[in-house]
Amino acid sequence: MRNSETFKISTRGDRELVITREFDAPRHLVFDAFTKPELVRRWLLGPDGWTMPVCEIDLRVGGSYRYVWRHASGNEMGMGGVFREIVPPERIVSTEKFDHAWYPGEAIGTIVLTERAGKTTLTQIVAYQSAEALQEVLKSPMESGVAAGYNRLEEILSSLPGGAK
Repeated sequence: MRNSETFKISTRGDRELVITREFDAPRHLVFDAFTKPELVRRWLLGPDGWTMPVCEIDLRVGGSYRYVWRHASGNEMGMGGVFREIVPPERIVSTEKFDHAWYPGEAIGTIVLTERAGKTTLTQIVAYQSAEALQEVLKSPMESGVAAGYNRLEEILSSLPGGAK
């Protein structure tokens, strides 16, 4: 998988998760992939077997988003949040909260996109309300799900006009 070796997860302090990944595409395409429902529902799926029947994005400060995933087994998982800051095509800050919380409280997610020579580095920082919440996330299979989603995103970006081939 192209660029999968650039995927890294680390912690910063006792409440923040930092995810980085390089994509072989200009940042405006990566920004679109995070903000356009028709693209988000194609890659933000985690492991195989999940679909996203609900993907609503009101991309404006104070606007909200809502995702619902459905597994082939019939299980569903939903989450949503509110956009706090949007700077196209470089930065998105939003809240996130799952319907059935698997970690305590709400989190704040920050996505920063930087482009160099046609490649975009994504830096995603998720700030949890407590060290306990971060530890719960680190114990989950989140890392493999995020990696699978970003690998899928790389494939989609390469299929878009202007994406790497």
